[in-house]
Amino acid sequence: MRRATLLALVSHWRRHPVQAVTLALGLALATALWSGVQAINTEARKSYAAAANTLGQTSYDRLTGPEVRVSDFTALRRAGWNVSPVIEGRIGPDLLVIGIDPLSSPPRPGLSSFADGTFDLATFLTAPGLLLIAPETDVSGLSGLPPVQLAADLPMGTALTDIRTAQHLLDQDALSYLILHPDQANGLPPLQDLTSLSRVTPEDGTDIAQLTDSFHLNLTAFGLLSFAVGLFIVQSAIGLAFEQRRPTFRTLRAMGVPLGLLVRLLAAELALFALIAGALGLVLGYAIAAALLPGVAGTLRGLYGADVTGSLTFDPVWALSALAITFAGTALAGAQALWTVVRLPLLASARPRAWARASAVQIRIQLGAACALLAVATVAAVYGSSLVAGFACLAALLLGAALALPAFLLTMLGALARLVRGVMSEWLVADARQQVPALSLALMALLLALAANIGVGTMVGAFRGTFVGWLDQRLASELYVTARSAEEAAAMQTYLADRADAVLPIWSVEGRAADQAADIFGIKDHPTYRNHWPLLAQTPDAWDRVAASQGALINEQLARRADLWPGSELRLGPEWTLPVVGVYSDYGNPRAQVITSFDHLRARYPDAPILRYAVRTDPNTVEALRRDLNAAFDLPASSTINQDEVKAFSLRVFDQTFVVTAALNVLTLGIAALAMLTSLLTLAQMRLPQIAPVWALGHTPRQIAGMELARAGLLACLTFVMALPLGLALAWVLLAIVNVQAFGWRIPMQIFPADWLRLGGLALLAALLAALWPAWRVLRLPPARLLGSFASDR
Repeated sequence: MRRATLLALVSHWRRHPVQAVTLALGLALATALWSGVQAINTEARKSYAAAANTLGQTSYDRLTGPEVRVSDFTALRRAGWNVSPVIEGRIGPDLLVIGIDPLSSPPRPGLSSFADGTFDLATFLTAPGLLLIAPETDVSGLSGLPPVQLAADLPMGTALTDIRTAQHLLDQDALSYLILHPDQANGLPPLQDLTSLSRVTPEDGTDIAQLTDSFHLNLTAFGLLSFAVGLFIVQSAIGLAFEQRRPTFRTLRAMGVPLGLLVRLLAAELALFALIAGALGLVLGYAIAAALLPGVAGTLRGLYGADVTGSLTFDPVWALSALAITFAGTALAGAQALWTVVRLPLLASARPRAWARASAVQIRIQLGAACALLAVATVAAVYGSSLVAGFACLAALLLGAALALPAFLLTMLGALARLVRGVMSEWLVADARQQVPALSLALMALLLALAANIGVGTMVGAFRGTFVGWLDQRLASELYVTARSAEEAAAMQTYLADRADAVLPIWSVEGRAADQAADIFGIKDHPTYRNHWPLLAQTPDAWDRVAASQGALINEQLARRADLWPGSELRLGPEWTLPVVGVYSDYGNPRAQVITSFDHLRARYPDAPILRYAVRTDPNTVEALRRDLNAAFDLPASSTINQDEVKAFSLRVFDQTFVVTAALNVLTLGIAALAMLTSLLTLAQMRLPQIAPVWALGHTPRQIAGMELARAGLLACLTFVMALPLGLALAWVLLAIVNVQAFGWRIPMQIFPADWLRLGGLALLAALLAALWPAWRVLRLPPARLLGSFASDR
């Protein structure tokens, strides 16, 4: 009996191969998008871990300050403290050079090669030295480097060398920080009695993995949304296949096949689809991740300075997790169909209206669930104050709207039915209403895809518009100059004194603000800041109080994290407190930032070097001044940057940030179109009882095919009508809740009606393309097939 039942069930897929392919393809695409995102996240986090180990972030405390001198290292070593010096700096935009003392350094990646004899320690320590790099690191475009050796355990973009070699390569004598060994002798004198450097624990540091968590969380959310849209294809195909097979189920049950056996065989059938489609999805996901990873790497490098390899390695962890979620998604998608089979009485499937009545009840249940979910989204939006609450609001909003879509469509079509005139128009609307339950899942997928495109497009557009305006205000200086030493900086100021309108120092020290690691800037009182520095909140005399050393400005990130606003007291040290007089926008910066007067900060840190300057001059003379400055001081090209180059670089980083998001939006919309194609193809074989009477009344197959296209276009347009407010609500949640909790800043919402029209056109085009094949099949229907439908008991 088991074998005969199995053959009867499998025969359906032999008769409908296109349906089997679309079911497998929908599940494979859902798996591909999810596994691709997980592969990207896994590869990025592996790079973070390798970089953290190399930089000593994971287990070692540091001693750092505005200036770390060799004398600090010497004094601590003589006092018995076990410390090791480190120099960090970049050669070009892509190579981080770390100089260490291998004799005093704690264990770190790269050093094991000396213990096993792979590299010679004497060669490493003596001129010209060695440069250890990862195999993926490309240094072919850099000149003046010492001999290069490959070390597989180093992260991409990082070079390890001796501290003296690093000093020569980076042209700097000052140390970056000192590493404190975990094991120290007892009875040592307190650190504060030996040095002014601050001790920073790993928890206080700016670990790249922590900074990028929000980016990966957003990427995961889009991957999950894409997976959910793919599951709509799966559930739609499964539901329609089960409805097509109801005579088979009736016959098998009437012949004595136990209900339990039938359900187990159907579940095994779904599991087989999940296994095959999951394997295909892994292959597609790997290809998607490999294609998108270079863009993600560029984004993370530009936003956070995180060096992520642009190549992908296979990891069983994300592969197994993708297969697991494929099986879970298939079980979720097939559960409703299996439950319907279990609940229907033995002969219920023989009555044509049984499944229709079940659909009507289901729509009412869905509407109740939708109202509950939308209420949850409202509560989360009003009272939520965390990233989890933001994503809970998004999930409840999207799922609630999707569940409410069938009821919305039926209501809109009912209203339209009272307005239309003419037999064919009335039949078109009535036919569309009848097909809503069968097409609801595909239309839900289209709704989510359109809402995601509208929401994310609105967010990105608002972000870009605000960001461009912010850059125009913040980057007011015409030229930015970086000196290589304090002596060269002083000479540059003298040189520029009578050649520029103003030379403004860009100077900061690392410190603590409200118990957070922060960059504290000291600025000169100049109209450049008063006229061009946008403040989100301020006291009436904010700039005057900053100039008088009686107040501080803080960035939005610090204000939101510590709940500090104008009038609050800001603690910067044991005996250093200033009132907050203003909060400024600081897009793209994950760190806390404070601005106070230059003289006030200089009095506290008199020895900290000032190497960067903003130069105000006539815009028409910028390039000439730049050439003269480079020639006078023999500066590298990267030491002088004009305003336009800074803006262009910032906008390139911005645009790169949303490349992956745009790609996922396109893929999601494509999957939604595939969901409609799958449903329409399946329904085309079941619609003969509706089409044949229309044909018998004298309408040509061409007219009927045109009505099929019109019905798909009508449903797509009505779905877009609901997607528009849903997408705007999604954008508001992203801007007002998720973005604030994830990154620490809020972007004012803007709307872009032209983008809505373009997306509405794409939605209509996608629906018409999906309906094109079923319409063509209507054109090809032979008259005998149409006449045969009248002999049916339906």
